[in-house]
Amino acid sequence: VFPSQDPLDRADFNAVEYINTLFPTEQSLANIDEVVNKIRLKIRRLDDNIRTVVRGQTNVGQDGRQALEEAQKAIQQLFGKIKDIKDKAEKSEQMVKEITRDIKQLDHAKRHLTTSITTLNHLHMLAGGVDSLEAMTRRRQYGEVANLLQGVMNVLEHFHKYMGIPQIRQLSERVKAAQTELGQQILADFEEAFPSQGTKRPGGPSNVLRDACLVANILDPRIKQEIIKKFIKQHLSEYLVLFQENQDVAWLDKIDRRYAWIKRQLVDYEEKYGRMFPREWCMAERIAVEFCHVTRTELAKIMRTRAKEIEVKLLLFAIQRTTNFEGFLAKRFSGCTLTDGSQKKLESPPPSTNPFLEDEPTPETEELATEKGDLDQPKKPKAPDNPFHGIVSKCFEPHLYVYIESQDKNLGELIDRFVADFKAQGPPKPNTDEGGAVLPSCADLFVYYKKCMVQCSQLSTGEPMIALTTIFQKYLREYAWKILSGNLPKTTTSSGGLTISSLLKEKEGSEAAKFTLEELCLICGILSTAEYCLATTQQLEEKLKEKVDVSLIERINLTGEMDTFSTVISSSIQLLVQDLDAACDPALTAMSKMQWQNVEHVGDQSPYVTSVILHIKQNVPIIRDNLASTRKYFTQFCIKFANSFIPKFITHLFKCKPISMVGAEQLLLDTHSLKMVLLDLPSIGSQVVRKAPASYTKIVVKGMTRAEMILKVVMAPHEPLVVFVDNYIKLLTDCNTETFQKILDMKGLKRSEQSSMLELLRQRLPAPPSGAESSSSLSLTAPTPEQESSRIRKLEKLIKKRL
Repeated sequence: VFPSQDPLDRADFNAVEYINTLFPTEQSLANIDEVVNKIRLKIRRLDDNIRTVVRGQTNVGQDGRQALEEAQKAIQQLFGKIKDIKDKAEKSEQMVKEITRDIKQLDHAKRHLTTSITTLNHLHMLAGGVDSLEAMTRRRQYGEVANLLQGVMNVLEHFHKYMGIPQIRQLSERVKAAQTELGQQILADFEEAFPSQGTKRPGGPSNVLRDACLVANILDPRIKQEIIKKFIKQHLSEYLVLFQENQDVAWLDKIDRRYAWIKRQLVDYEEKYGRMFPREWCMAERIAVEFCHVTRTELAKIMRTRAKEIEVKLLLFAIQRTTNFEGFLAKRFSGCTLTDGSQKKLESPPPSTNPFLEDEPTPETEELATEKGDLDQPKKPKAPDNPFHGIVSKCFEPHLYVYIESQDKNLGELIDRFVADFKAQGPPKPNTDEGGAVLPSCADLFVYYKKCMVQCSQLSTGEPMIALTTIFQKYLREYAWKILSGNLPKTTTSSGGLTISSLLKEKEGSEAAKFTLEELCLICGILSTAEYCLATTQQLEEKLKEKVDVSLIERINLTGEMDTFSTVISSSIQLLVQDLDAACDPALTAMSKMQWQNVEHVGDQSPYVTSVILHIKQNVPIIRDNLASTRKYFTQFCIKFANSFIPKFITHLFKCKPISMVGAEQLLLDTHSLKMVLLDLPSIGSQVVRKAPASYTKIVVKGMTRAEMILKVVMAPHEPLVVFVDNYIKLLTDCNTETFQKILDMKGLKRSEQSSMLELLRQRLPAPPSGAESSSSLSLTAPTPEQESSRIRKLEKLIKKRL
């Protein structure tokens, strides 16, 4: 229970160990008496302690019983005191109730008396107010009636719970009758002041009508609506007569007169009736809104009747004037009446994301923005949405097909003009200062697209925008086909064969049929233009999605057109690759026709290497300078050329047979020279040395290293056979029997020697997958030289076709 360091208190106490601890040696036994005395002393102390504790516990029970009895007595005394306090509290409560009984009765009496007095006062006010209201109504004292009627209505609310009393119900009915009479009387006064037929009463509005409007604010809302309706109808009656469908001024060419008329009417209203109607009625705005509804209906009707007479210029003129008028309304009015239940519900346009609500850019700034290839120029803060947008111009939407057809025709003529201009002006001049020249027709096309998009988004954001998008798609494809793809130079293939002597005597100045400098610049210009079109078409798609209704966004998709421009880019790059590839072909052919077994010493690089380098230095700087603005596509060109040239070089390398040791060393030197040139290809002939992209470097290093390994295997002695085969497997990671046989042909070994070496290779090669055994066994038979040559030609054609 209590922690102790004494060995005697341990649970695993061992007497023998304890004694051995006290007497570790025989000499220590001399102190045995002293140790015994200490233990006896300890025992006596323990006995004394135990005795004291036992004696102390004898009186505990008696003390506990005594404490318990004292606690019980204290509780009994406390309970008695609590009972006395409770009895006294009950007596006090009874006394208070007796004292306050009379006071409570007086309090209830006071409350009822106050309520009765207040109700009688209200009743007196109601009765007097109803009498005064009836009298004032007969005398048409609308100013006093407006204040009194509101008070009577407020007092009457206090009597809703007393409607069961006949007198109260009678007063309520008199108030309702007075309200009905007031409404009829006010309507009659307005009818007299503003008759439906005839002219307005001279002298302008009276104070009586102004006060009557205040009374109408308190009456049934239908009275107010009837007044507004009759006043607006009377105010617009002249408009319906002046601009009837059969009138000359009703047609679209004189649409300005409609808006000029309503502006005069609004000015006239402010001068004559501005103070008659309460400001919260917004009468001027209501007149303008009703005018817009009537105008929209009338214009729609007359345009249906005379649809064949609608021309594009006339339609755009009418829409422009109408949208200007809607903008005028937005500046002058808040549009609060458009959601009024008494007005016709206007189809509210969706939340506008139109970035062209800002001030329209000038043609110069618009063209500049497009030439920079950015439709996303920083915009000014957008103007707030126009609540009146489309309130009249909505009627033109069914006839926007005229505009769409016109744009279709205009774009067709624009494309034809681009084609004619290209033929007349010829290809673009070489440009080495700012990169490849983008065809100017491209910028013109997108400037026109932007203009059409802005116009159409102001006319409608619904189906016409979808129709316009379809037109855009059509002419984007036509531009890609007629202007870009249609003007790419055609590759010419020579049907006649080349003689060995002409290949061997090839000079630095001699060239295969290849593109001229102007044709290379044209290809680069078309590539740059296609890249510009691709980026701008993507921005065009985003802008169209911003302007069209949310429900139609999914129908805006220019992916097909962007793919078309991507195809033009790929075709352009492939033409550049084919041209440089074809220029290098005679040199590679000359390499394969040389007598490599007769080479006696290793010198500088061979003439065919010089020829390849010459063609590269002629073409690549031109292409790089003209593709400076589209660097990624120049990198693609380099990668595609490396992927085309290196396999072709290895193919011609296999044709160099037989090869002597010196010849193999010369070929290895040539291969290394070509490898260094290819690694430097992206910056060859440039004053600015730029590190080649890692993806391109990886392709060149991998391909040319394979060619070097092939030559190193050719240079290795073929005896002993095991060492030669192991060396082949080690140097060529993609080793197979077909490549091995080509290497043996390059060494000039006989078929009999080759068969044993092939058998050894098959034994030492790793076991192929089960599915590949049959195919590998079929390729082990050695083909004849004629079959080999034929197969290589087919492979070359296949590579060209794929590229």
